[in-house]
Amino acid sequence: AFMGFLEVIKHLPLILRKIKKCKKDIEAFNPDRIVLIDYPGFNMRIAEWAKPKGYEVTFYISPTIWAWKKKRGWKLKKTVDKMIVILPFEKEVYKKYNMEAHYVGHPLLDAIEQFEADLTFKKKYKIETGKVLALLPGSRVQEVEKILPIMGAAIDHMDEEVHLLLACTKHVPRKVYEQALEKVKNRNIQYIIAETYDILNIADAALVSSGTATLETALFKVPQVVCYKTSTISYHIARSLVDLEYMSLVNLIMDRPVVAEFLQDDFTLENLIPELADIMGPKRAKILADYDELINKLGSSGASHRVAEIVLR
Repeated sequence: AFMGFLEVIKHLPLILRKIKKCKKDIEAFNPDRIVLIDYPGFNMRIAEWAKPKGYEVTFYISPTIWAWKKKRGWKLKKTVDKMIVILPFEKEVYKKYNMEAHYVGHPLLDAIEQFEADLTFKKKYKIETGKVLALLPGSRVQEVEKILPIMGAAIDHMDEEVHLLLACTKHVPRKVYEQALEKVKNRNIQYIIAETYDILNIADAALVSSGTATLETALFKVPQVVCYKTSTISYHIARSLVDLEYMSLVNLIMDRPVVAEFLQDDFTLENLIPELADIMGPKRAKILADYDELINKLGSSGASHRVAEIVLR
């Protein structure tokens, strides 16, 4: 996956080659049904090609037509037989296009329900007492380079001693994280690869890059500040196209500002430092109560099972 408008343009030849290969693979396999999962820029092209050829097309995880390029809804009506959505408000969105959408719940509920905590995690990372702050700067190099330096700088202004756990991904080299934190004085940050759920399971608060991680953090009931920064051009293009009051999934689902969002020029130390102190203190109880309401809105686990039932009808 490629982040941002400029990044997508740079990788467009590769994306087009992948689309061509995907079409050939579908023709070779000749399935009765095609299930397209997320990745709208790619999968909407496949749907547009597949539907006239007689394939039954199911789209699981809707394109964000409620946020931008809303006319895509009419194209989806023509090219998709079954639309399966994972956010509670999306079912209502598709009524505007005279299209039925099936709400199955969010798959993260299944993932977190099935998560088995590492009982040795605290011992492994020498966490005996004290609070834990999780840093989730994103899963792409571009995100880490833009977001982590400011997260790191905020740590140096914290009044109390906390355990600092950095959620790293295998797709980002360690040197990228180290370079992003090179100006940070606090050297007690632990780099932890591919154990994000174990980090969130013990965290008292988190700084989180906007995206799916905001919802994961909420489902683990960890108060958070949502942070995001990208290239100036990509951000301004996005803001001119996106029609949203909130950017984090938590606030979108709740339709109110449950967690603070600091995006682009608002993502500053002046904003981040006091908010971080608040979520570890006076705001904590209110955020946790809102998380309970959020979980209730999402419904029960079992999304994948419900998807299978709809596909096979």
